[in-house]
Amino acid sequence: MPIEKIITLSNKHGMKIKLSNWGATWLSCILPVDGQNREVLLGCQTLEQYKKQSAYLGATIGRYANRIANATIDIGDRHYPLVANQGVNQLHGGKLGFDKQLWHIQSQSDQQIIFTLTSPDGDQGFPGKLNVQAIYKLTDDNEVVIKFKATTNKTTPVNLTNHAYFNLDGETSKDILNHTLQVNANLYLPVDSNGIPSNDLVCVTKNNMDLRKPKRISDRLLVSLERQITGGYDHAYLLDKNQPIAAQLISSDKKVIMNITTTKSSLQVYTGNFLQHTPNRHNGEYDNFAGIALETQFLPDSPHHPKWPQESCWLQPNQIYSHQTTYQFIVK
Repeated sequence: MPIEKIITLSNKHGMKIKLSNWGATWLSCILPVDGQNREVLLGCQTLEQYKKQSAYLGATIGRYANRIANATIDIGDRHYPLVANQGVNQLHGGKLGFDKQLWHIQSQSDQQIIFTLTSPDGDQGFPGKLNVQAIYKLTDDNEVVIKFKATTNKTTPVNLTNHAYFNLDGETSKDILNHTLQVNANLYLPVDSNGIPSNDLVCVTKNNMDLRKPKRISDRLLVSLERQITGGYDHAYLLDKNQPIAAQLISSDKKVIMNITTTKSSLQVYTGNFLQHTPNRHNGEYDNFAGIALETQFLPDSPHHPKWPQESCWLQPNQIYSHQTTYQFIVK
């Protein structure tokens, strides 16, 4: 029987990340900045707090990240009711998603760890036994590389991501509102107040949703009706694959830059609009906008929208799900 563990990876520059097999969770990310250690990832003080918080801090999300409308999917003429955990909808894989599972540690070294999980047929309503690998690697280029692999014995939707929240000023800083964000995407997905797609993909030039040029997060944050609905950014952007990076985040003091590259088709930008009362590492609580999640994934509710211009979210028994995201940290 596996037990809960905390593992530290480090590189030659003094960068360190901590991970746990509880939820295959990314717990900590420490960068040397101006001779000081800067913690750039939101997190809790204990694993028990991680288990109780509802913000999915640093967790591996599955079997299906983001929302599935009405918590149902259809495969051929079969109808599958899923476990609903956000009103009538399913969010992040259900009440007992991959973030709430104790993963097995397959192997580990100073700079890499491989977690594995078997999700049984019928888990949270999903068909098929799913075997999953979550591979975390810390390179000497200050890159955190996260690779997910999965196989199934029945057709099932799969959408795995990591739900880390970043504050490049340091996680004790109040918020990320003065960070600068750029997302290389021409289209985004409007959603209703429940986060369910309310329209087809829309050009980012509409509704003040354009992030193709670097923009301060606080800039007109709640002026756009789109962001008023969700209390800030909580939107999926369809990535422009002709660009070398998916997104870039810059700390307000300009000393830390984070570049994101990914094989995934979209990026969910979530500015931590409802982080209030989430426990932090210092016997206190985070407030709203304390961190930003930049989650690489398929578009939300993709099982109900097969014509969207992205790779299919359906994994077949003869296929291997394999996707990789890299977060590179550059210290000025």
